[in-house]
This record gives sequence, C-alpha cells and structure tokens, in this order.
Amino acid sequence: MKKPVVGLTGGIGSGKSAAAAEFERLGASVVDTDAIAHELTGRNGLAVPRIRELFGDAAVGPDGAMDRARMRKTAFADPAARKKLEGVLHPLIRQESARLIAGATGPYVVHVVPLLIESPDYRSRVDRVLVVDCPEEVQVSRVRARSGLSEEEARAVLRAQASRAERLAAADDVIDNSGDLAGLRRQVAALHAKYARLGQP
Repeated sequence: MKKPVVGLTGGIGSGKSAAAAEFERLGASVVDTDAIAHELTGRNGLAVPRIRELFGDAAVGPDGAMDRARMRKTAFADPAARKKLEGVLHPLIRQESARLIAGATGPYVVHVVPLLIESPDYRSRVDRVLVVDCPEEVQVSRVRARSGLSEEEARAVLRAQASRAERLAAADDVIDNSGDLAGLRRQVAALHAKYARLGQP
C-alpha cells in the first residue's frame, strides 16, 4: 500500500523545520526539498556544473559548491535568473524527492516543500497539505534573528512567497506556531496520530 504523503509548507520563519523535526522524532519519514537542494548545490553537487554553465564561474565558490549568497541576490534581483535557476533545480529535486518517498519506511511521509502553494503540480503529489502558520510580524522577527537580514529584506522575502491567506486557503490541516515549542509539539503529536491512521490498511 502506498504511504500517505503530507505536504508540509509555510512561509519563511513560520517554523517548518521545527515541525518536521518533531514529526521525524515521532517516527514519520521526512523528505525535505531544502535539504535536497542543498545537496544538489553543495560541493560536487549534481546541479553545480549546469549552474556554472548558465551563470558563470562566479556562481560557484572555491569549494566547488554554488555560492548561495551570490545566487540568492541574483535570483531576487532578476526574475529571469530565478526562472533559469529553478529550471535547473526543480526537475532534480522532484526526481530525488520521488526516489526518497518511494523508499520511505515510516507510516507516512512528511514532504517539506516551502513553495508548495506556489507550485501547483506539487498538489497532485501530496495527499494532504499541512500549513505551519504564524502572524507575519512573528515571521519577520524570527527571520531577522536567525539570518541577520534587515526588516526590509525579510519583508521582501515574504512578499516573494504566497500570502498567508493563500496558504491557509489551500490547507487541509494547520499548525498554529505563534506560541512556544511545547504548543507546536502538542499539535504535531495530534496530527501524527491522525496521519499514522491514514497509513493503516
């Protein structure tokens, strides 16, 4: 029997990683597209030669990995460059995601896709959409604390993503992560019980 796949998404700073870590701790299989992208663009990653070809030597650092800071700036400043980069990464991420989902051993799979709502084809690949949600002000302060971005930079990232309302409209389940870690864990535990039942014959 095919394992249920839960697409976990949320805006930057909403707490997706904390939620995914908790699901994993409870026994779910987690397939994280960000982790896959890091691997693909890391030292000797599969995507690096093509990125060098498209964006030049400056796009790759001396360690043989994509220069993330430089490419982030390029992609944010130039929508055409972002499209080009996505054209390289997305097919490889999909391929690797499918392979990991097929080999998952947990009762269900939590597929972490930050831009799930922005990628309509992902909807057909998940059985449920789980949104980790919190107010935008909380997102901004978390992002600033974590990455040292200015308020304007943090808000620019938020504007480039689907709006909070769009994500909530697409959700089958929602985790309210405006509180503390204990609150997050309680909600994950309840969803874990529900999702584990979905995977039973």
